[in-house]
Amino acid sequence: MNPWIAMIPVVLLATTGALLLVRRRRRTGFAILVGVDVAVLVGALVVLATVLTGSPADATAGGAVPAAAATTTGIGGSALIAAAIAVAGSSIGAAFAVAYTGSAALAAMSERPEIFGRAMVVVGLAEGIAIYGLIIAVILIGKA
Repeated sequence: MNPWIAMIPVVLLATTGALLLVRRRRRTGFAILVGVDVAVLVGALVVLATVLTGSPADATAGGAVPAAAATTTGIGGSALIAAAIAVAGSSIGAAFAVAYTGSAALAAMSERPEIFGRAMVVVGLAEGIAIYGLIIAVILIGKA
């Protein structure tokens, strides 16, 4: 089972407990929650500092790094992140564009129903933004 799905009951219990704590003890409950949040933040920063200052584990028995592993540049991971950013950004942009053009088209069609075709073309052009981001993502994944 996916560990993130297994954490859903834990998150629900923690949220319920936090709400009950704040509801029963206003100031002290809030102070306890802030203390727990600070402790979790400090722990996360310690883990982050450990990860950033550590070195990767050596998977070979003798400690020698294979020649193929020494020459990789890691450009594949960067291309995949760039593809994800391209799809996410274009999808968010298309969502805003469709929201505004769709509401304007609906308002215009309420006054003049015969402009349905032209209004849907405008909404379709706004949706094209997401398709352009998807094309860029496919190109980037091909380069990875």
